[in-house]
Amino acid sequence: MEQNRISEIYKELYDQAAAAKENAYAPYSNFQVGAALLAKDGRIFTGVNVENGSYGATICAERTACVKAVSEGCKEFSALAIASSGGEAWPCGICRQFLYEFGGDLAVITGEDREHLRVLSLNELLPEAFRL
Repeated sequence: MEQNRISEIYKELYDQAAAAKENAYAPYSNFQVGAALLAKDGRIFTGVNVENGSYGATICAERTACVKAVSEGCKEFSALAIASSGGEAWPCGICRQFLYEFGGDLAVITGEDREHLRVLSLNELLPEAFRL
């Protein structure tokens, strides 16, 4: 999506992800990530990465936001913004599959800052996703 076509809502969602990033627990990688998930009903759920000494127990910001939303009864989403301490950050493979459970039309937003965002659909990021 061209820069001048990125909506103000996506920029605001990115700002919320960037603010959430400050709460990340990343003592091992020092790579802080924040996510802001926009539900179709207008609610926003934020999440951060939470690392663990047993690396497999680490959870990404995107899944944290999604788990918070589902635990509040929300299962329909329209957009997800991701901000990191390293600039542009796309969801990992596990997060892509996890989010796909709730629909492939999700807009995924990331970038260096709110003025340099890129947007791709989850379908674009995970073509031929696994479905039962």
